[in-house]
Amino acid sequence: MQYPLSPDVQPEFCTTGSFMRLPSSREQARLAVVGMPFDTAASFRVGARFAPQAIRQMSSLLFPYHPVHRVYPFDDTHAIDIGDIPVIPHNIHRSYQIMQASVLDLMKKGIVPIGLGGDHSVTLASLRAAAQVYGPVALIQFDSHTDTWDSYYQEKYWHGSPFIRAHEEGLLKSDKVFQLGIRGTLNHPGDLEASLELGYHVITTLELRRRGVPDVVRQVRETIGDTPCFLSFDIDFVDPAFAPGTGTPEVGGFTSHETLEIVRSLVGLNYIGFDVVEVLPPYDPVQTTSLLAATLVHEFASLVALKAKTAGETASGSAK
Repeated sequence: MQYPLSPDVQPEFCTTGSFMRLPSSREQARLAVVGMPFDTAASFRVGARFAPQAIRQMSSLLFPYHPVHRVYPFDDTHAIDIGDIPVIPHNIHRSYQIMQASVLDLMKKGIVPIGLGGDHSVTLASLRAAAQVYGPVALIQFDSHTDTWDSYYQEKYWHGSPFIRAHEEGLLKSDKVFQLGIRGTLNHPGDLEASLELGYHVITTLELRRRGVPDVVRQVRETIGDTPCFLSFDIDFVDPAFAPGTGTPEVGGFTSHETLEIVRSLVGLNYIGFDVVEVLPPYDPVQTTSLLAATLVHEFASLVALKAKTAGETASGSAK
């Protein structure tokens, strides 16, 4: 049977519980959806532990073909859904070890993981795994917050610190880190300067709108080049009018349409992993946030499929 199943095979509401009804294993898999339901590093609202299943549920509305990139993202990559990693809700460090091991296993096999968070602390586990396989990597972070705060209530590991911890651990190429869409009130001016001091490129919502998407995307692509790149998407990048189900919403963000346009433009990079985090189903009454998150997973998969397709066409042309 061909995967992913589309609604003309069986109704959307008839599901296996996996993302777009993907199988859990498959020969030549190059892409894997993986649930990372850890949320007890959040500072305000919790509930993102329920996001992986909510995102999977809404993925049943999606069709297999991407009409802009002209790929079948999940079929072209032989994608799988390996289910949820069995995290430990009250122990972030053991949860990190478990998540890192699962992601590392995928990356060693050449499989690109797409993590379904979980709060943003889970990204540190993926970056640790990525550094074991690829060395320090580039990062594209969609977010309204920099998440480079050193500590909170004297705790150094929480959803506001993964990217300062990643810097300290040498997991990132600092000059190839882009934090896009930063906005909102701050404790003090130094909140943004903390990221700049790490060598990160901080592009606020105001700057992104002022410069325009094509100019910013050009900078991102030219700076990162072919460096292995991880893309982390905090759903609060999107304005809460379009994505209300999140833990720390910030007004003044991007629409869902603008968001998809930006992600679609980031083609041609050497992606080795993705995640979408901070979706809170309890605050998502009509499931628009989960649907957007599922659509972003479709977009991420399409970027991987398009890169593989382009590489294949180039190789075919060279052979001629």
